Order: sequence, then C-alpha cells, then structure tokens
Amino acid sequence: MTSVHFSGRFSEHTTPPGHPERPERAEVFGEVAEAAERRGIKVPSPRPPAVTDLIRVHTDFYLTQLSNLAGRAAMLDEDTFTSPESIEVAQLAAGAAIAAARDAVAAGAPTLALVRPPGHHATPDRAMGFCIYNNIAIAAAALRADGLERVAIVDIDVHHGNGTQDVFYEDPTVLFISSHQYPYWPGTGAADERGAGAGVGFTLNLPLPAGSTDADYESTYRQQVIPALEAFAPEAMLISAGFDAHQLDPLGGMRVSTAGFKTLTDMLDQTAQRLCRHRIAWITEGGYHLGALRECLLQLLSSH
Repeated sequence: MTSVHFSGRFSEHTTPPGHPERPERAEVFGEVAEAAERRGIKVPSPRPPAVTDLIRVHTDFYLTQLSNLAGRAAMLDEDTFTSPESIEVAQLAAGAAIAAARDAVAAGAPTLALVRPPGHHATPDRAMGFCIYNNIAIAAAALRADGLERVAIVDIDVHHGNGTQDVFYEDPTVLFISSHQYPYWPGTGAADERGAGAGVGFTLNLPLPAGSTDADYESTYRQQVIPALEAFAPEAMLISAGFDAHQLDPLGGMRVSTAGFKTLTDMLDQTAQRLCRHRIAWITEGGYHLGALRECLLQLLSSH
C-alpha cells in the first residue's frame, strides 16, 4: 500500500441518531489511517475536487442543489441526510477518491481511500442510499480524463452500485462489475442489466442470494469476475470496497467472513498485478458493523 487517503473531517458528516452510516465509522477509518502511518505509509489529507471533476459525473442542476445545501441540515431522501458540514465533507470524500486513484496510477501500487459518506448509490442527478457524490465514478472519470483508455470498477458491496452503473451504462471504456445480494435494496442489478448502446457488455451484474458464503463468493469471482477483467485488460482498477456482505453486518444478509474478504481482496490485488501494473485503488463504501469493518480494513492494509 503506497498511500492511504483520510481526513479527520469525515466524522463531521452527522446523520440522525440510530442511522447506520454514523460518524463512528470515521473513527474506525482514523484508526486504520494511524496504523498505516505507523507502517510508514503516507496518509495525505484530501482536497475538494474541481468543479470539472464533479461535472463529468453529476448534472449542473444537482451540483447547484448540493451547493445550496452547504451549511444546512437537510433530508435528501428517506435514507440520506446532510448536516451543516456534510457538503464540504462529501467533497473531501470525492477528492480523496480521485487522489487515491491517481496515486495508484502514478506509483504502480495499491492505494486506499477511507471515506464517508459513501458514493456508489449517488446517480448523476440525485443523492441516494447514504450517498451524496459518487466518489468512485468521479475517480474513474478523472482517470479517463487523464488519458487512460480502459478503467475497471469492481463493486464488492452487499448493495448493488446502481449510481455507478447509471454513470457508465453506455460507456465502453469503463467496465463496471458488481456482486451483490439480490433481490435486495435498491432493487437494481439483475443479470440482464448489461449496458446500453456502445456500452452493451461493459456492465456485469452478479446477483447472489441472501446467505451466500465465502465459497459462493470465491467461485463467482474466479469464474466470472477475473475472466471479465482479463478480457477487458484495464489500465487501472478501482474497487468499491464495501464490507457489508460480512456475516456480522446489520444491513446485509450474507455470510462472508473476514477471511473470506481476504480471499476476495487478494484475488483482485493479484489480478491488478497481472493486468495493470498493480494500479489498484480501494475506495470505501458500506460496512456497518464497526468491528468487522475495522478487521477487514486492517487486513486489507496489511495484505496489500
């Protein structure tokens, strides 16, 4: 791991009492960032992205709507809330994702962005499912703007990354792969959702039933994810690193263990070494059992 991108400000995004995407998640991220520093890994503070970075993914109308919410508490949908600091904090999350992606490309080594709020449910024109800006889509679009011709996104979160899919559904230069519990919220991610127009075949959804185990995930990745990545030959890989498929997670219904996540992350890391000179960035999404989240992230840090 060449760099870990984190800000203490991620705890300032405040959600209502009892909300699963709570500031304590940022405290876990801070512990992981401190562990990285002890190992001599650089932990740069993120900066907000330029408007040009955001406009590649989100509409003008939506960005203006968010700007108008700065300094205010608001309810964006039934699951997604802002506190007065949230828009600034969410911009730092997007900035951290971009910086991690660019660091991975420049260094030819794995990077990690420890961010909240998460991003993969945010669509071009609306907040959704705890997400405000689509961090990983913004990072992928930045790499494309930098000149990379093929970028792969692999979403391991228990929920389908509907927002990321929406952004790149007609784009053959970004391969989007999502393994997720199905049927489950947000209801998207059926196997026949494969892209549209020039993007047909560049979206791969792998719906898995509730109760799927380490072995189920490992076989899915070996038989479908890795071959799809090999066929696409990405120049960089970005991972939507949600750990809510963990067997302890309160929001998911899967039975993946901490060791099972190590198998998955090792497979993806080794694939990045083979296919794209180890240019791989991990960008956090869900994961709502604090102990399991901490274990999985520390394991990721030590393994990569």
